[in-house]
Amino acid sequence: MKFSLDEYVQRELHYAIVDEVDSILIDEARTPLIISGPAEESTDKYYTIDRIIPGLKKDAHFTVDEKARQVILTEEGIEKVERLLNIENLYDPRHIEMLHHVNQGLRAHVLFHRDVDYVVKESQVIIVDEFTGRLMPGRRWSDGLHQAIEAKEKVKIENENQTLATITFQNYFRMYKKLAGMTGTADTEAAEFHAIYKLEVMIMPPNKPMRRTDHADLIYKTEKEKFNAVIREIKEWHEKGRPVLVGTISIDKSERLASLLSKHGVKHHVLNAKHHEKEAEIIAQAGRVGAVTLSTNMAGRGTDIILGGNPEALAAQKAGKDDTTDAYKYAFEAARQLCEEEKKKVIELGGLHIIGTERHESRRIDNQLRGRAGRQGDPGSSRFYLSLEDDLLRIFGSERISSIMDRLGMEEDVPIEHGLVSKAIENAQKKVEAHNFDIRKHLLEYDDVMNQQRVVVYKYRRQILGQEGLKDMVTDFIDDMAEEIGFTYVDEKIHPEEWDVKAIKDAVDKQFDAQLDDKLFEEIQSRDALIDCIADEAKKTYQKKMESVGAESFQHLEKIVMLHTLDTLWKDHLLAMDHLKEGIGLRGYGQKNPLQEYKREGFDLFTDMIFRLKQDVCERLFKVQITREEEVASLEPVKGPQRVVLSRGEENQAQGARGKGQEEKAKPVHVAEKVGRNEPCPCGSGKKYKKCCGK
Repeated sequence: MKFSLDEYVQRELHYAIVDEVDSILIDEARTPLIISGPAEESTDKYYTIDRIIPGLKKDAHFTVDEKARQVILTEEGIEKVERLLNIENLYDPRHIEMLHHVNQGLRAHVLFHRDVDYVVKESQVIIVDEFTGRLMPGRRWSDGLHQAIEAKEKVKIENENQTLATITFQNYFRMYKKLAGMTGTADTEAAEFHAIYKLEVMIMPPNKPMRRTDHADLIYKTEKEKFNAVIREIKEWHEKGRPVLVGTISIDKSERLASLLSKHGVKHHVLNAKHHEKEAEIIAQAGRVGAVTLSTNMAGRGTDIILGGNPEALAAQKAGKDDTTDAYKYAFEAARQLCEEEKKKVIELGGLHIIGTERHESRRIDNQLRGRAGRQGDPGSSRFYLSLEDDLLRIFGSERISSIMDRLGMEEDVPIEHGLVSKAIENAQKKVEAHNFDIRKHLLEYDDVMNQQRVVVYKYRRQILGQEGLKDMVTDFIDDMAEEIGFTYVDEKIHPEEWDVKAIKDAVDKQFDAQLDDKLFEEIQSRDALIDCIADEAKKTYQKKMESVGAESFQHLEKIVMLHTLDTLWKDHLLAMDHLKEGIGLRGYGQKNPLQEYKREGFDLFTDMIFRLKQDVCERLFKVQITREEEVASLEPVKGPQRVVLSRGEENQAQGARGKGQEEKAKPVHVAEKVGRNEPCPCGSGKKYKKCCGK
């Protein structure tokens, strides 16, 4: 997206070593990386749609598919939406955008929940990472979903974005010649690492024997019973002085549990995306006697929980962070003794105890929570509490778990602890992991099509930026466009005397701003000869144009015109490919393979884009007008089809020329072709022309 090679900030991709490799290459890989710019569209439609959503009722007007995370309007729902929006037919092609935003508004209200999927902070909707529980400021959901959630939460709606560049994590990391990484939890994803990245997973043995006890899951009938049991266990260990770390899967659940603990008078710390500034501080002391820490999945990834507490952090709290002062040294010595005494007591009690209040849909996340205890040979234990109302069991647990429960018999407040049930839950998690792998694989298959196109476009772009062989590139473009004119206007079987000479001359004039002499047509006897003749005339015109402007200025002009044309076409092509991908799945109903159809139609779209690139570059380069500096200064329009476009520097230069008077010999300035009001400004600012140099 840069306009000069000097502005490139990334070197050639040789070797990547990725920390927390499972988080980056697996979890994050369900969402492609997108760089976007603002698209100027009205935000009123989001408010309009948001007002009608509360009037729609579940099952009557829409159905929810929680597995696929989709909301589908029923016939009755469609009729009601049409009435509320005063639209005759929601599925009319004219209203296709409105239909899309109604669906996104429904998803925002039904599937996305505050303090679970996002938080509202300083009047902004900020996404919460579903894997780490951390906030992701600056990231936005695409396709109008973020705007729909902003409307739902009654905060300012930001403008929609248009994709300028996109790539999947998989294709980005596969560009490296060598790839490696490390994490504590990769073994469950070994098959995917091999299938996608050709990476082997090697397990390193721990440097000290593992002493953590992992207890079987306890399963309750309702969520209320489960939380009561969790509170009982926390209170029991807290009174004995054993430190407890409690994991929850959302901010909402961690805050509910925190209020229950407060009611029971248990002192605790809460660590979630709302309080992430204190993460290191809270985790440092989570191993002290009687400490109770509530945390989302972010729990101290990258920090060890030291049994007995961290003396450095305690000393810093009392005497400041400067460890050279006497006060700090005195505080540190006192803290060290205290922590050593507490460590002995905690080890006697069995080390840090982990309580999981729900199973995550990925086994690795559960393993990461368990792995906070029993580190470096420390003792520890863990137990997960579940209920039949948990999302994982409700959506993916199938009838199997319920039937096992009925067979074993469930009484209120009495949990089931059985290997069969734990096995069934693990199978449910495997099912979700396989489902998520399918999503990532599907995303990659479609991105592989885009990747081939991306490689071609970025190769063109780098060649233009390096100004290597631009003249050869333009010459090739001229040959291709001359051939296009020949094949469009001349049939081999028709005698040259019957050719439509006027149409051919007009086409050459439009494409190359060149005039074909009538005498030439008397000598030409075949279509191939005509194509050669058009190409020769165009190359002569091109040479004259270059000489009149000066080779150096013309090279700069070539670069700007080519970059501007390529970037505009590529941006539009990305949008077209997005639209194609949205509806391609329906081809399956016609017994066609959607991926093959996407490849075929995507290739046609790309071929068309490359043709338009050649056509537009030739037309723009040949139509450029050269003007004198006085004319630029007075901003008079140039005669002919084009208008001068000034960059900021040229404008200042022009103003200076006007001040000096007109007696100096005017120098030629290089200008670009006429730019539309809504096109990107050629000065490279990234703004629209009407808002930049076109003001």
